[in-house]
Amino acid sequence: MKIGFVSLGCSKNLVDSEEMMGMLKAAGHILVADPRQAEAIIVNTCGFINPAKEESINTIFEMLRYADKIIVTGCLAQRYEEEIRQEIPEVAAVVPIRDYPKLPEILKDLLEQESEVPYINAYRTISGNPWSAYVKISDGCTNHCAFCAIPLIRGDQHSKTIEEVVEEAKFLAANGVKELTLIAQDTTKFGLDNYDQLMLAKLLRELEDIDGIHWIRILYMYPDEIEDELLDAMAASKKVVPYFDIPMQHASNRLLKKMNRRGTKEDVLALTKKIREMFPQAVLRTTVIVGFPTETEEDFEELIDFIEEIKWDRLGAFTFSCEEGTTAALMDGEVDEAVAQSRLDRLMEIQREISLNSNRAKIGSVVEVLVEEKEALNNRYRGRSAADAPDEVDGQVIFTSDRPLECGTFVNVRITDASQYDLIGTLED
Repeated sequence: MKIGFVSLGCSKNLVDSEEMMGMLKAAGHILVADPRQAEAIIVNTCGFINPAKEESINTIFEMLRYADKIIVTGCLAQRYEEEIRQEIPEVAAVVPIRDYPKLPEILKDLLEQESEVPYINAYRTISGNPWSAYVKISDGCTNHCAFCAIPLIRGDQHSKTIEEVVEEAKFLAANGVKELTLIAQDTTKFGLDNYDQLMLAKLLRELEDIDGIHWIRILYMYPDEIEDELLDAMAASKKVVPYFDIPMQHASNRLLKKMNRRGTKEDVLALTKKIREMFPQAVLRTTVIVGFPTETEEDFEELIDFIEEIKWDRLGAFTFSCEEGTTAALMDGEVDEAVAQSRLDRLMEIQREISLNSNRAKIGSVVEVLVEEKEALNNRYRGRSAADAPDEVDGQVIFTSDRPLECGTFVNVRITDASQYDLIGTLED
């Protein structure tokens, strides 16, 4: 059967999608990119915040125009299974995350296939650039931040074993992957649930020996779990890039406590200072929320001071989204939407200036770049440095080359100019 696939939301959801696609291909189905050619379409949804829910619902209705068999999976299916069944009866099946182990059984009859194929990593299909892949080392989360619905959707954290992650990484490397990006809701807590101790450092040492892997990147590192052992393991590695994605959410200790975030602003100031001392080329990335209930102008100014002091290389910011079922949804002190948006605009203007200055400081330097795209009809290429994650949040390196280059290879580029998010350069022979 010809099957279309739409994957929405985060990189963790993308890994689920790639495992489903691999399972379908192994069962003999043909994956098609054009929904007009599909006999069935799977929509792997996101249900994290309101805009993501709206996108998921709109996509379901859009796909109903193309195929009779629409199968809804993912976070929206987990969170609103019965509502989807009742309000969109045209949907052929709703498969919540908790039922993924039964997915082969569910799809066998629905897609009229002869046999069931297990839902396992070994069948995974890389849907993006074949030289880069995400590796989900755990699912769920036990942090229970006041604003976050992830524990309601995916439950408490459950980590893979080190052996499972290494096996998947070897499979990916054998299939041409050169960059691994480790992801979880909280990567630094990896192993605490099944090994009774933090095991990310040990995992990195195991991944170091896999042939073919050139870069290893870690996303979503909880600040109070970035311990010396982890920093030492990163420093000792020839493959782990010094990229520190540390979602802070805020800098006001009062609000951090209301958010149920562990640690303080002072802790993070000390941590980032230590990281920059250990890793001269460190890249610091964070995310923050403005407009959290009871946020005052003084709280916001404290956040601005914090951002200007650390000078994060990468920063994403969002206005607070009130999610049903979370602790924050029950809090008083709602911040006016216009006030929250005004604060967000001001914050991002400051960050753009920080980012521009950071990029300009790289002019004249030579950086290693993973080539990912050639522009048509000219000799310009686009790629990413170790400072750029593959999740379309960071920038690119745009450079010229007088000789043809193969996508998926690593080259050295001399930086000649910079914008707020991108670097400009020429190939360094």
